Amino acid sequence: MSDSTLEKILDLAKSRVDSAEVYYVSSQDTPIEFENNRLKSLQTKALQGVALRVISQGKIGFASSTDLTRLDDLVDAAVQTSEIGDSAEFEFASNLHLSSPTSEFQPPTTQALLEVGRNQIEQVHAYNPDILVDVSFHIRSGTVKIMTTQDLYATRSSQMVSSSISGNLVKGEDFLQVYSYDVARDRLPDFDLLLKDLLRKYQLAERPATITSGSFPVFFTPRAAASTLGSLFDTILSGQAVVQKASPLMDKVGEKVFDERLTLFEDPTLGPSACEFDDEGTPTSPNTLIENGVVNGFYWDRRWAARAGLQSTGNGFRGGLSRPGPDLVNLCVNPGSTSTADLIAGVKEGLIVEQVLGAGQSNQLAGEFSVNLDLGYKIENGEIVGRVKNTMVAGSIFEAFDNLVDFSQERVWVGGGAFLPSMLFGKLGVSARQG
Repeated sequence: MSDSTLEKILDLAKSRVDSAEVYYVSSQDTPIEFENNRLKSLQTKALQGVALRVISQGKIGFASSTDLTRLDDLVDAAVQTSEIGDSAEFEFASNLHLSSPTSEFQPPTTQALLEVGRNQIEQVHAYNPDILVDVSFHIRSGTVKIMTTQDLYATRSSQMVSSSISGNLVKGEDFLQVYSYDVARDRLPDFDLLLKDLLRKYQLAERPATITSGSFPVFFTPRAAASTLGSLFDTILSGQAVVQKASPLMDKVGEKVFDERLTLFEDPTLGPSACEFDDEGTPTSPNTLIENGVVNGFYWDRRWAARAGLQSTGNGFRGGLSRPGPDLVNLCVNPGSTSTADLIAGVKEGLIVEQVLGAGQSNQLAGEFSVNLDLGYKIENGEIVGRVKNTMVAGSIFEAFDNLVDFSQERVWVGGGAFLPSMLFGKLGVSARQG
């Protein structure tokens, strides 16, 4: 879409409202998918649309459309919704021009990825021909443009390649699904590393093991830590949860709540989701949320920051053409001083959490978690002895970090949205169903 079309939308709106913000997004996704060892689909999907927010007589109006030929209707809808909209407690971004550099990365051809997929399936079958293998790749490109009647113009583009491989192995009533994935920006995913990771998990799961219910040391891999603990921190560090008086950390700023080895931060200059501005046109910047166990603050979009009497931290993001809400660019945790191998070697009897079912259900706003293990292993005398089944881990982030043994020296990106070490906690509740 040309800038002149966005300017036309603003011109149509500003004669009828006090101020306006137009958000344009276009995306193209080419998925290449193998299912149960066979090529399933190969097609390109494209989407583009605009979302318009207006402030009229002190109230917010909103409308969105993927039909870019009916701009008058878009403006009409936004103006009409403002009549019953929420009070405008904030202003749209202003007086800023930002254009992120365009990527020179050339994504791989479809044929090249088809060859990678077939090769990965062959190598998994060389290990065990009974495994049903799914492989998928996505080549995604996207552009975002934001303009306001207050002289804001911001644009960015991205080029992403994601890769996932999973295997299903059925033996009688035993069903084992293992997966690995990577999200890369302006580079290729490490296909060999994904394959090795998948085969390693299968090899560790070959032998069965059992653990009794009780309190044990629990080791979270970065992927499991992101699903279980990362999602909790996302929730309780959101400014929205603070304003709604739903976060257990809302009155803890300046207090040491966690182990002093925990430093948790966002760095919008790092990783696949790196960006110079959010989906409201607010510049992003590094934000240390917890430093040496002390709660520093929270992350905010413009709406919830205004309700708290604060400024946005550049964390107003959208899902598609929705209204913006507070979200993190990424979640990073500083590494520890112990290698992954040494952390495991120091456990006499305990559990490794590799994959969890879902994001873990419990009272998230209280910092509690309860996760069923999709894939987990038993540790005995510092050795991984086999896979456990029908096992659950439960606790709270406060209990967990009261019992932190250490973080690993190594960190990995999880899905492009988290950069985490492994985490070993000395004692968490384990529930195991025998048989």
